[in-house]
Amino acid sequence: MRNVIKNVLFGGAGATTRFGDLGLLLLRLGVGLGIAIGHGWGKVYADGSLGPSEGFIGNVSKMGMPAPTAAAWLSALTEFLGGLLLAAGLLTRPAAIALVANMCVAAFIAHADAPLWGPKAPNKEFALLYLFAFALFIFTGAGRFSLDKIFRKSSAAARA
Repeated sequence: MRNVIKNVLFGGAGATTRFGDLGLLLLRLGVGLGIAIGHGWGKVYADGSLGPSEGFIGNVSKMGMPAPTAAAWLSALTEFLGGLLLAAGLLTRPAAIALVANMCVAAFIAHADAPLWGPKAPNKEFALLYLFAFALFIFTGAGRFSLDKIFRKSSAAARA
């Protein structure tokens, strides 16, 4: 009993346990669906039609991005499809890399002059929180409760 209390209070095996993988699942679902539904969907399907809005394309153009329409589409699809892939735990690391790059643009270019945090938007806070959460999955992968795990097992079985 004493060891259980110690592990709860001071950590134990961490992400190598089922509880650690459950934590990765919860974070994947939260940030993956959060970026996909809360941010990506509104860019993929804007103003009642498919595709980024003229306002978003204009903002991308103001950032000095080459081919602003293509860059706006890339950002929208990265947030929407990348978020869904992350939530499902499918192609987790590539999706996380693309999402980290997208959040770097959001935090350091789109909101370059915005404060780090504050009561009024825009600020860098959400972009940075998403960035660090996505970066975690580059290092940890999706965990055992993911589609990546199923594909890892099937490819290992095919080799054997």
